[in-house]
Amino acid sequence: PVMPVSLNMNMAMPSWFDIIGLSPDSQEDEVGIKQAAENVKALIDQEVKNGIPSNRIILGGFSQGGALSLYTALTTQQKLAGVVALSCWLPLGSSFPQGPISGVNKEIAVLQCHGDCDPLVPLMFGSLTVEKLKSMINPANVTFRTYSGMMHSSCIE
Repeated sequence: PVMPVSLNMNMAMPSWFDIIGLSPDSQEDEVGIKQAAENVKALIDQEVKNGIPSNRIILGGFSQGGALSLYTALTTQQKLAGVVALSCWLPLGSSFPQGPISGVNKEIAVLQCHGDCDPLVPLMFGSLTVEKLKSMINPANVTFRTYSGMMHSSCIE
């Protein structure tokens, strides 16, 4: 979807939800994040109705898309196969429990990748996210890869 983004001087751009700031204590668009997650959950439900078992579905995305994939996987009632989260963070991280979650995805596989030179979503966000994930789901199922010299982009590796 395309929407105005506060961080981009309210200019319209492809965005799942509003981004207000890029610091750990920045306000988050809770309503927008939750609505975007509901939209993804509706897509999952449609795929299940089309005959694809939910435990064969992997969510994935880059930046906001990765953040939304993580949030959706941790809040859906559908058991998923995994998440691929690239150059992202866990939105509304403080809304999750301090310990293990009890949901259907407590054993979900997560591959999280991040460049160590990312100026938009600094590596610190990825590191904090992976530590939070390891406290919420089976830590053996969480893989975190960093890429030397990579900015907010992808690489051949």
